[in-house]
Amino acid sequence: MKANKNSKEYASKTNFSQWESIDWIAVEKRVRTLQTRIVKAYKAKQFRKVRSLQWILTNSYEAKLLAIKRVTSNKGSRTSGVDKVTWSTDTSKIKAIQLLNRKSYKPKPLKRIYIPKSNGKQRPLSIPCMIDRAMQALYLLALDPIAETQADTNSYGFRPMRSCADAIEQCYKTLASKRSAQWILDADIKGCFDNISHDWLLQNTPTDKRLLQLWLKSKVIDGKTSFYSEQGTPQGGIISPVLANLALNGIEKVLDNVGKRTHYRNGMISRNIHLINFTRYADDFIVTANDKSLIEDKIIPALEAFLQERGLALSKEKTSIVNINQGFNFLGQNVRKYKGKLLIKPSKENIKTVKKKIDDIIYKCRATSQDILIGRLNPVIRGWANYHRRVVAKHSFGLLDNHVHLRLWRWAKRRHSRKSAKWVKNKYFHLHKKNNWTFMCKKSSYKLFLAQSVPIKRHLKIRGMANPYDPLWDEYFKERKEKFSRKPENQLKMVFV
Repeated sequence: MKANKNSKEYASKTNFSQWESIDWIAVEKRVRTLQTRIVKAYKAKQFRKVRSLQWILTNSYEAKLLAIKRVTSNKGSRTSGVDKVTWSTDTSKIKAIQLLNRKSYKPKPLKRIYIPKSNGKQRPLSIPCMIDRAMQALYLLALDPIAETQADTNSYGFRPMRSCADAIEQCYKTLASKRSAQWILDADIKGCFDNISHDWLLQNTPTDKRLLQLWLKSKVIDGKTSFYSEQGTPQGGIISPVLANLALNGIEKVLDNVGKRTHYRNGMISRNIHLINFTRYADDFIVTANDKSLIEDKIIPALEAFLQERGLALSKEKTSIVNINQGFNFLGQNVRKYKGKLLIKPSKENIKTVKKKIDDIIYKCRATSQDILIGRLNPVIRGWANYHRRVVAKHSFGLLDNHVHLRLWRWAKRRHSRKSAKWVKNKYFHLHKKNNWTFMCKKSSYKLFLAQSVPIKRHLKIRGMANPYDPLWDEYFKERKEKFSRKPENQLKMVFV
């Protein structure tokens, strides 16, 4: 009752009558304080105190505000569930605070939709209603600090302050040396989100068990049919990625036990003589070793036993053992050694994908104006170039720019088939910074973004043990934020809540 009383007093002091008048700095500070206390209690193994602090957090007015803010400001905020309700107005957001009540809460059915995958198959997504998203976001605020404390040091997917660039940089660190491992297990988990054991999650997830069971066993409406989920965590739920991470945490410890050997050399003890290293992003991960037979005889059986306990298994189609000289694709990039030198480049499949996306945009805009076409192309080119700017990608940037130029020239010629090439060039391509073929609007100076304009710069990888919820790492994240904030394209969002 004390938590509710304090929340009501805080609410009365702060003007919450209008959504825009909320002091978000004060709200985030209050939630951040409780999350820090949860981490301290968990590290001290005071689990009863952890549960008490989680209850205080999930019943606090500030946490409910942040939960509603998250579900109404993300990309899926305009997508409704089966009830066709979206909280698009300030009034609806304020009223939603009263709905986040554990006692009276019952989740609504999930809306099943399908999105195409790159291999031609379809990925099933289960879309919750706004109230269910908000409740998951609320309890995620109390679960995420514990998940970060339990996490493997080289796990990078669906975690605050970590990105694909960190995972790729870890690959470089473990494979670049001449003495690095030569064999890589490129692994993928078959239907990770769809097959996680409900029993395992209910026994091992430190959150409200009643609510977790309601979310896992939710009814799914797929067109005119409906069914209840018997396994897996629904893709589309806010809490699902963290549940998947909790299920996969511990792989690194299993691999350490497989490769743990005491070896004396020059009076020093080395425990990783098999060069076993692990890097994971979501359900995709790699394991390195100096011997192929070690991967086949020990590492794969150990991984299969670990996953089987959680209702999971390795995908036979996507799991393979490769040599570093042969190379492998990971997170849209190709990792391979050329005559002993490790180079990480954008993968051929990834380049084909972005080219096809650009071709589709140009085809759909064959009757639109030049400025509209530029407005649709620039985000795609800029986003792809920024993703690959940490690796050896300058040549790939040039190839993409050349491809775009040829497609735009064809687009311009098609629009004016009776005009001369010189006339078409003078209308759509102009001089800009010594480049006489810049695709730009002459009146507005609105020009096409070039991938080659993005500078290549190595990524500064996050430390493996760094925890954004632990106050011991506050100074580290503060310094890291300052380094990434020197240039606009390198800004790093400090999202703790």
